[in-house]
Amino acid sequence: MEQISWADFEKVDLRVGTIVEVNDFPEARKPAYQLRIDFGELGVKKSSAQITRLYTKEELINRQIIAVVNFPKKQIGKFLSECLVTGFEDQNGDIVLSGVERRLPNGAKLK
Repeated sequence: MEQISWADFEKVDLRVGTIVEVNDFPEARKPAYQLRIDFGELGVKKSSAQITRLYTKEELINRQIIAVVNFPKKQIGKFLSECLVTGFEDQNGDIVLSGVERRLPNGAKLK
């Protein structure tokens, strides 16, 4: 594994956000949801997430997640993703969302 410097790590802007809206994404190549995530002072950003096997739309609403908010926007079909929701792959290849232990203000930055 390639090592990175502290300066490289500091470039990644990881923030806490609350999922405020979840929609199906039938145009996606792999099953996915379209998410709207509130990042407080950074506003509401959109993201696509391939998490339909482990999460229902209802259980995602008001869930706090960790996302990278300083990647360039990415066009996915007709959908423009504005951040990258983070997670870990389980033994079946499904993504388990990363989150925080306690409720935090939207937009809180990883330090």
